Amino acid sequence: MRVGAKRRFMCGLGVLLTLPAFGALASGAAQAATSADELDPVDVVEVSGLVDRIVADNIETAIERSQNNGSQAVILQLNSKGAVIGRERMAELLESIAASKVPIAIWVGPSGSRAYGLPAQMLAVADVTAMAPGARVGRTGTLLSVNDTQITFGSDAANDAIYKDTLGFLDAREQKILKFSTDDRGVPVLRNMLYALDGISVRGATLDTVVDALDSKGQVTREATTVRFFKLGLMPRLLHTVASPPSAYLLLTIGVALLIFEFFTAGIGVAGLVGAVCLILGGLGIGSLPMSGFGVALFLLSMVAFAVDVQVGVPRFWTGVGLFTYVIASFTMFRSVDGLSMRPSWLTLSVCIIGIALTFIVGMPSMVRTRFATPTIGRDNLVGTTGIAVGDIAPDGIVVVDGAQWRARTNRATPLTSNQEVRVASIDGVTLIVEPLEGAARDYREARKPK
Repeated sequence: MRVGAKRRFMCGLGVLLTLPAFGALASGAAQAATSADELDPVDVVEVSGLVDRIVADNIETAIERSQNNGSQAVILQLNSKGAVIGRERMAELLESIAASKVPIAIWVGPSGSRAYGLPAQMLAVADVTAMAPGARVGRTGTLLSVNDTQITFGSDAANDAIYKDTLGFLDAREQKILKFSTDDRGVPVLRNMLYALDGISVRGATLDTVVDALDSKGQVTREATTVRFFKLGLMPRLLHTVASPPSAYLLLTIGVALLIFEFFTAGIGVAGLVGAVCLILGGLGIGSLPMSGFGVALFLLSMVAFAVDVQVGVPRFWTGVGLFTYVIASFTMFRSVDGLSMRPSWLTLSVCIIGIALTFIVGMPSMVRTRFATPTIGRDNLVGTTGIAVGDIAPDGIVVVDGAQWRARTNRATPLTSNQEVRVASIDGVTLIVEPLEGAARDYREARKPK
């Protein structure tokens, strides 16, 4: 056999011998991918904004749903600066998390997220906790009790560190506030949270959230289990949104201002409908928030003061009173809860205060005057036209000119009788100065003689 033919034979034999190995690798990759798909899913529940009754109920519903639909774990994606529910209701929520049959993990993320106040205490009862770089936790206040036992972050030093201050990822890990977090970079994205859960034993079960698979080149890749995302529905999300201080403050201001405008411009239109909807939503919002009765009373008083001057179409003393009381109400309407200020941001306050000032000093009076003003375009064309007296004019009365009624006045020396024809001699404001067609007075002293 020639050398070239021999080499080709050996190469072909080598290929045939290695084909089963490649087939096994490909089969292993396909089997691993199938195994990843067959892992029990992990449910992710978004917890964003102030924790109110709607959010608390949603978390408890999510836990119950995951227990019944075969989920192997629940991840609460937390970004909250406080809670507007009472400590008793929050304790009930913590008890539900602690008593869950499926593992509960809390991820404070993505970067920039916060877990302050009562929501931060959920980290103490969760099975797995982690943070994204740039996230912060803290200001828990006095720790609650679950099943007559006070919760703890593991040690007195950790409890003290998180009591009033806020901690970043490295500080929280150093105080051992985070559970099962060993990466110096934190958990930047949700997929990394799934990797952190893999292999952890909690509640008598080992979590299998990731499998190692082989790609077509025989290299090991990591494939995560199916993730199911759950958010608030449309109506609960709307009610949750209006229950934030900025939203409630804006909606109340816009709603009352539009209703005042509609009331003093005679008629129920788009402004009245939008104002009513905003007022209802704002009322639902403040019903869920800690409000100051004094501040709410000042808010209502300011709107009454604004309305006094709106009806005359000129900003006067009461507009100043309304603006002053509105500013005071803006800073006093919302009470603090557990050291967390509920007052809207300076940007929101500035926008509302400047907007309400422009509305009642410039915009509203102009619109009201325009709505009730007598048209003046083409009024001078009425001079010289004729009309009919409606009733006697001696010297004041009513005339009909070009199909429209006008206030009229004539010289006392030439009074007009009902249904008598008249001529418009001049115009004084919105009053027509009229005279009879014949025999009108001249210079208010002598009557004009017929020719």
